[in-house]
Amino acid sequence: VLPVAFPLVMAVGGLMGLLGLPVPGVEVGIAVSAIALGAMVVLEVRPPLWLAAIIVAFFAIFHGHAHGRELPAGTSALLYSLGFVMATGLLHAVGILLGIAHRYPVGRPLVRAAGGGVAVAGLFFLWRAVT
Repeated sequence: VLPVAFPLVMAVGGLMGLLGLPVPGVEVGIAVSAIALGAMVVLEVRPPLWLAAIIVAFFAIFHGHAHGRELPAGTSALLYSLGFVMATGLLHAVGILLGIAHRYPVGRPLVRAAGGGVAVAGLFFLWRAVT
């Protein structure tokens, strides 16, 4: 559900960006999403689906808005939007495939380490966003 919800809500955020609707703290929101979601992987947090969906949807708005604001001049907004939504879906598919490793004892620490890497990258991006 979540890998499908994120691109759908991200498309809404993208439309907001294309229309020039303000969303405060986009870069900070993206960085915090990496920190929060990476930490959840490291700690193996499994919130109820409804709560996970709210968290994912909240962060998807920031990601989509950033893409919507970055529409290159002279580019079709529809094709550009389809591209970033489909690319995100493919990234999520890769994440799902990598997540299968979590089922195996050797894979659990690898998946958790990958989550840690995402969280650390988020800290770097947060530092860049606030300085």
